[in-house]
Amino acid sequence: MKNTFKIFFCFVLVISLYATSLKSDEVKSLIDPHQYNFFTGMFDFSDDGKKSTLVGIQHQNENLYKDTFLGTISPVTGFLVTGDTATYLYTGVQAQYNLGKINLTPSFTPGLYGQGDGKDLGHLVEFKSELQLSFDLFKDSELGFSYNHISNASLGEKNPGANSYMFNFMKKF
Repeated sequence: MKNTFKIFFCFVLVISLYATSLKSDEVKSLIDPHQYNFFTGMFDFSDDGKKSTLVGIQHQNENLYKDTFLGTISPVTGFLVTGDTATYLYTGVQAQYNLGKINLTPSFTPGLYGQGDGKDLGHLVEFKSELQLSFDLFKDSELGFSYNHISNASLGEKNPGANSYMFNFMKKF
């Protein structure tokens, strides 16, 4: 439990430092566009015994961004649920690389995992690393494919991890 508190504290500290480092001209009004990512796919496709369908939603406020040596990064928050009632609520950062009409979006999002009737990942706190490839469909819309790995970084007594793939539809509102 002490490790969980330490990780949660570090997570809150990093997000707080990121939020306070934004310049006032980078923070725009609330009526500016927000991007929502609606996705569905297969949770832990590499484990025949515990693979399950999944659906989820992710939010990104594109106006809360920061240009860094890693590229343009911005905060994301999301939620997914599997067919076995496992849940994952997360928040973190993603980088965006626009290559013409193709977009490459890696992300890192710590979160809280609820096992439900799904796979035991070994801990409440899990970390999701994801890579998404998408292309511009219409103005303010993208279609994509993503792959992620969820793991607890050996915080728990066991750390089986889960590999998932998703089909994504992103829309700016």
